Amino acid sequence: MTCWIYWAKLYDTRFQARCLATRMQEDWWVYGYDSPAEVEVFQSKKGRYGVRYVWRRS
Repeated sequence: MTCWIYWAKLYDTRFQARCLATRMQEDWWVYGYDSPAEVEVFQSKKGRYGVRYVWRRS
């Protein structure tokens, strides 16, 4: 079973959320962190956009 972790902030545009998702996938190695296994942009019921991700299983 996959448990999604939700980023705490919602964004007004899909572009803003996608920028965060891309940074999570590509830039975390700069700071010595492992990147999430899967990152996804979703739309809330009120029309705002958020990011959720899943870590790799060890």
